[in-house]
Amino acid sequence: MKTHALTGLLLTACLTAAAPGALAAPPATQPEPAAPAIQSRTLEGAPFRLSALKGKVVLVMFWNTDCAVCRDKMPELRQNYEGWKGQPFELVLVSTDRRKEDVQAYEKIIARVVAKEQRFPQLWTGEPGYQDNFGAQTMLPATYVIDKAGRIVLRFHGRIPAEAWDKISDLL
Repeated sequence: MKTHALTGLLLTACLTAAAPGALAAPPATQPEPAAPAIQSRTLEGAPFRLSALKGKVVLVMFWNTDCAVCRDKMPELRQNYEGWKGQPFELVLVSTDRRKEDVQAYEKIIARVVAKEQRFPQLWTGEPGYQDNFGAQTMLPATYVIDKAGRIVLRFHGRIPAEAWDKISDLL
């Protein structure tokens, strides 16, 4: 009886050693990353959902009025926005300012010097009901490019490199 038990144990050990993956659990599938989401109201009070822009290439930039690099990028953003007029492209700014008054003051200045058709939705992270799944933004500007299918395909922290505009153009 002991011989049969010992033989069975040895046979199991040999089979396991010969085919290590045979008894292993199947690999876990990686969950699909969640589609980027933002839900809020614009500074003008209009409801905003990022999901409503699916089918377009969207550039989302988290910024702050205290960030010199952020402010420096605005003319470049407007220039590209204007250049892609009529294309399936949208640009969304999300202010991380502590006080809403700061971003509102900036927007008042912009309203005086920039034509309405060159302005884009501006959100504030402190708005009641503001929600996003982008996570904490520790380095500004933080820029995300979302393709027509609603997936983040490019991300940048700090300045947007010149070649990024070519990549965005290719997505259009």
